[in-house]
Amino acid sequence: MALPQPAPRATVLVTGASSGIGEQIARRLADLGHGVTLVARRADRLQALATELHRATGVTVTVRPCDLGDDTARTALIEEQRAADVHVSGVVNNAGFGSFGRFDGLPLEREQAMVRLNVLALHELTGAFLWPMVEAGAGAILNVASVVAYQPLPGFATYSASKSFVQTFSESLHAELAGTGVSVTTLSPGPVATEFGAVAGVGRAEDMAPGGMSVPAQDVAAAAVRGMLHGKRTVTPGVATKGMVLGGRLIPRTLLLPAVKRAAGGRLRNP
Repeated sequence: MALPQPAPRATVLVTGASSGIGEQIARRLADLGHGVTLVARRADRLQALATELHRATGVTVTVRPCDLGDDTARTALIEEQRAADVHVSGVVNNAGFGSFGRFDGLPLEREQAMVRLNVLALHELTGAFLWPMVEAGAGAILNVASVVAYQPLPGFATYSASKSFVQTFSESLHAELAGTGVSVTTLSPGPVATEFGAVAGVGRAEDMAPGGMSVPAQDVAAAAVRGMLHGKRTVTPGVATKGMVLGGRLIPRTLLLPAVKRAAGGRLRNP
């Protein structure tokens, strides 16, 4: 088994649910009859989405505004969820952000905040809800990595490293949990039209990739939920994205790193 059938007192926790891939995954899960718990910082967006999903599908939608990069807020969320009379049958660790530039020219505090959200929060939420799933003999965790998890990426040093952690951690857990009824799926999207590029300071991230590489967030979400339902180890939406992953695995670093840096062009000037 992986993600079990919808149940009245069960919910799938979705982080980063206020926009982009997280929002689309929440929509897909609700369409399939799953109750969802929406987590993000922007309470107004979460509430609007919750109202829409409940009206359209009738499922129970819970809103939990939270800054997952804040240790105290994250602990409170976990304790509140554990105390609720609802079983977390799935977790979607989608919350995260990136930044672009030479590491020595970026604010260190923001880079550290990225590690706390992309790595520490994902690690803690996975651990917090994993054992009850194993005890129940069913459950699914989806951890959102990236195509950049498979190769170092000058200009996105902290971001690509954080996603490499997600990919390695998640695939290791998937193997450890074989036979328990619980799966951990790694989602590794390529360029997607979301707010990622604006937050990272590169404009529209999908414009940085060659034509035809961008995959709509709805399609990424559909592939991700299918992966949860079937207990897949990895999901990499898009043929071109799969090619990037293969290239990242096979091309020697001595060739790959200079090519990627050249592709960044003048964006990586001295600070």
